[in-house]
Amino acid sequence: MIDVHVPLSVGELARRSGVTIATVHFYEAKGLIQGQRSAGNQRRYTRDTLRRLAIIKIAKRAGVPLAAIKDALDGLPCGRPLTAKDWTQLSTIWRDMLTERIRSLTQLRDQLDGCIGCGCLSMDDCPLRNPGDRLSQLGDGAVLLENDTAPPP
Repeated sequence: MIDVHVPLSVGELARRSGVTIATVHFYEAKGLIQGQRSAGNQRRYTRDTLRRLAIIKIAKRAGVPLAAIKDALDGLPCGRPLTAKDWTQLSTIWRDMLTERIRSLTQLRDQLDGCIGCGCLSMDDCPLRNPGDRLSQLGDGAVLLENDTAPPP
């Protein structure tokens, strides 16, 4: 029988979660997980860290940036296993972000065919890079070569 109160070593945490030891250290350095030092100065992790690592892996697979994962996890209590309610909170935040990303990528995909070979830097109105000729406010010439972001609408 497993004693749920016995902390895990970094090697055991990595093995059980399916990540490398370097990944465990990286996530800890980024503040995504927390460990404690044992009397022998070795890193130890509570078992609830396994669930946090699983959530990090799922979120990364969905394309959620680590900074967004950290922000979301920071809003949850530490030192206890994450609950179904916690997961609902996290997944709602990420679902909204992913829905917007999908919408934006779908729009880009649907408009991309009209742009192949169009010479965007000289066009007055490119629906992807220069909607409404916003770049004309910056002056003449290939302003996108100097600054790769279009001005806000």
